[in-house]
Amino acid sequence: MKRLAVLFALITMGGLSLTISGYQTQALNPAAVQATKIERVKENLYIVTGSSDPKAFSGGNTAVFITDSGVVLVDTKYPGWGPTILQLVKTVTNKPVTLIINTHSHGDHSGSNEFFAANADSIVQETTKANMVKMPEFSGDKAKFLPKRTFKDKLTIGKGRDEIDLYFFGRGHTGGDTLVVFPALRTMHAGDLFAQKQLPLIDIPNGGSAVAYPQTLAKAAAAIKNVDTVIPGHRQLATWKEFEEYGAFMKDVVDFARSSMKANKTAVQAASEFKVPAKYSGYVVTIDKELVNPETIFQIVYDDLKP
Repeated sequence: MKRLAVLFALITMGGLSLTISGYQTQALNPAAVQATKIERVKENLYIVTGSSDPKAFSGGNTAVFITDSGVVLVDTKYPGWGPTILQLVKTVTNKPVTLIINTHSHGDHSGSNEFFAANADSIVQETTKANMVKMPEFSGDKAKFLPKRTFKDKLTIGKGRDEIDLYFFGRGHTGGDTLVVFPALRTMHAGDLFAQKQLPLIDIPNGGSAVAYPQTLAKAAAAIKNVDTVIPGHRQLATWKEFEEYGAFMKDVVDFARSSMKANKTAVQAASEFKVPAKYSGYVVTIDKELVNPETIFQIVYDDLKP
């Protein structure tokens, strides 16, 4: 099964738009399981990574934060990954998983919530829960796996070295993207607001916005203080400067689309002409055109820019 089919479908409704309409359960790829590791970020903070092989995709980075009362997981990958995550967690602590935080609703970040639901509390931004309610994986009898708590703009959990700050600054990848900050460790999980150094997926049906995206990142960069390490949604660890840089990159993408529209160029033309400015080291237009089609992304930006 291609990742494109898993993550999003293209729908024509007065122009192309991108929708990530849920996900399908994948059989665990042995290569992905073998490649998945738990890596130390800082004291009491780890990430369960995914495979670097794009054909053995395992989902987003899972943060593992060990507190006095138990383990907090940020994102749970695809369905079926719960046992692997738990096995890796047990290599660094004997404490139980007591809390799940999802950065957004997509199945590669929330798919294994069900595995932990019986024993763990769960928290998401309120729009993320509304998006989850629409997903078949959280409907009917499975509604019991929906997150138990929500927040609107900011929520602080715990205190001292166990403190976690949850922030929502506006629309971007979806309409409910949460930034998860571990202030004592000067570290933040950015989810897919900063997934890769490339054009982003923008899930319009679930509240995402191309126009708001750089504004949301700029608000976050201005408001959040004393962070030096960032856990992106799908790539290796980054610096705070790289997070700020991604906001500038997204502004340049939207500005390029806006100027292309004013020049009466089509979205396809804009996509073909867009080149990553040299100042963005390590960036590409896309890592995998099967997953992120530049023409589709620019059409989304065009549609969002229309009055």
